[in-house]
Amino acid sequence: MGRERINAVTTSFFGKGSIGLLPGELKKRGYRRGLIVTDRFLFEHQAADRVGEQILAAGAEYAVFYLVQPNPTIQVVNDCIQAAKALEVDFLVAVGGGSAIDTAKAVSIVIANGGRVEDYEGVDLSARPGLPIVAVNTTAGTGSEVTSFYIVTNPATHSKMCIMDTNCMVSIAINDVDFMMTMPPGLTASTGMDAMTHAVEALLSVRATPLTDKDAMWAIRVIKDYLPAAVKDGQDVKAREMMAYAEYTAGMAFSNAGLGIVHAMAHALGGHFNLPHGICNSVLLPYGMKFNGKSPNASGRFQLMAEALELPGAAKMADRQAAEVCVNYIRGLSKSLGMPQMLKELKGVDPEKFGDLADLAVKDFCMGDNLVRADREQVIEVYGEAWRGGI
Repeated sequence: MGRERINAVTTSFFGKGSIGLLPGELKKRGYRRGLIVTDRFLFEHQAADRVGEQILAAGAEYAVFYLVQPNPTIQVVNDCIQAAKALEVDFLVAVGGGSAIDTAKAVSIVIANGGRVEDYEGVDLSARPGLPIVAVNTTAGTGSEVTSFYIVTNPATHSKMCIMDTNCMVSIAINDVDFMMTMPPGLTASTGMDAMTHAVEALLSVRATPLTDKDAMWAIRVIKDYLPAAVKDGQDVKAREMMAYAEYTAGMAFSNAGLGIVHAMAHALGGHFNLPHGICNSVLLPYGMKFNGKSPNASGRFQLMAEALELPGAAKMADRQAAEVCVNYIRGLSKSLGMPQMLKELKGVDPEKFGDLADLAVKDFCMGDNLVRADREQVIEVYGEAWRGGI
């Protein structure tokens, strides 16, 4: 361990009805004109209106941009930038999951710094803090409301631009479960497994610290305990609230520790075949864990994971044994939630493209934080195992 920097959101609200705390915070900060960034579904189901009521209660005004799509593209970001500039807004309000929040982050950076969204692909390439963002999270998985990451799809390259920038951090994060109760079981499961992937990869990162380990282990334990309940009964308030805390905490862990091979491969897979990020992560997670479990660099990491999963005899397990039981547990959890178990189950995935995906994955900066830097042939092999179901 050396010198470490920890980034965090300045203000976060949790709990049922916590959206009601927003007007006072907006008044305190003096925000006057906002743009709600959301998708058509949430707009048509009045989620944007519910947030807009709180903006009006603060004495501010707002408009709505509702063209966000899953895996938001450069064009979606550019359209939102044009709307924000035309309206001369002084803050953005993302209402949704990772797609809405990532769109707002990209818009925020470009408006404050100029240029194009493509100019900021990489690490900390902006000079100035972005336009302030309020994130009203409607899922329990991405952790986007608390991280310094955002993802934008580039259709020209069939890839996802992974951007890490401390200047994109959200100013106010709201995790009000009233906005999460109607998530269908499939979305609850996939976003929950996304959060599990964040926590697991943070624990397996070369930049892990005692602080990020604490967050990652707590998130793993809570997701293991409460995700099945949230999938089974979407109206289970406690399960929803605990998942909101867990995905936020997992976001804190990976925002400061980094991710790894699973996310590098998922970005390439999802960008090329336009697949949901959470599903890509869920399928690839056991295989990325298996790959890392073979490395001597894993020393003690899987033991910590086994402890977080509360597996019998975790403290006395050898590394290889701990890796094996953790892989099997995560695979079993995913299966019990009805998630796909092999890449061949995902529509459109072509194993002939695994070489192209590997070319992208090895260049993804998430790969740099993995316990062992995988080369192209190793990544192709992991894709192949995930295609065949080789666990």
